[in-house]
Amino acid sequence: MNESEITEDALLGGRVRLNQLAAGYRVAIDPVLLAAAVPARPGEQVLDVGSGVGAAALCLATRVTDCRVAGLELQRSLARLANDNAKLNGLDDRVMVMEGDLLHPPPRLAPGSFDHVMTNPPHLERASGTVSPFAGKSAATLEGTAQLGAWLAFCLTMTRPGGSVTLIHRADRLEAVLAAFHRKAGEIVVFPLWPMADGRAARRVIVRARKDIATPTRLAFGLVLHESDGRFTETVEAILRKGAALEL
Repeated sequence: MNESEITEDALLGGRVRLNQLAAGYRVAIDPVLLAAAVPARPGEQVLDVGSGVGAAALCLATRVTDCRVAGLELQRSLARLANDNAKLNGLDDRVMVMEGDLLHPPPRLAPGSFDHVMTNPPHLERASGTVSPFAGKSAATLEGTAQLGAWLAFCLTMTRPGGSVTLIHRADRLEAVLAAFHRKAGEIVVFPLWPMADGRAARRVIVRARKDIATPTRLAFGLVLHESDGRFTETVEAILRKGAALEL
């Protein structure tokens, strides 16, 4: 399969149309859950760091009327697809993704200018992951020069005081996530995503923190993703198909 081939898919029960690469990294449920967890309100400014083809940005803009979402994406081809997807969904007046490196961000990204920042960073450390034959997938799943600490430091830099940073990540990297927020953010909520209600460990967590806030960390009950027969739970279905918000 050619890595440049494009497919059109749908999110939020068809409310969001999404062009993405047929091969390599493909959007799953993570960006949809991430967007559902961002506490944005109408009129607020949101930054999506590592926005890919725009899945999280488009889901958030669809759920929250009049919020504006800027995206930052390292890969030029994905940034172009994200902006094409914004036009495809009639959201190009509120969603715009720029190509850029968070270690050397575009000048128009002013520090402290966003009410909320959301991100779905590469989940694997370079030394621990298997490199995909598809360059785009490797860039999306394996850390590059911007490792997790630098990634989250940038997110905090772009957030206004009192604003929120929300991310979805591997549960086994929670220690590194919390270390990045130490003494820089508070009111941290750790929200596990349980595969089923059968005692299996969570593989993913959503974490939300508020910049320059000192409120203690809270471990939430979390969300069960699947019923015993493998179907999504009713709550997850409401998020994935209807665009419901996820309360942390």
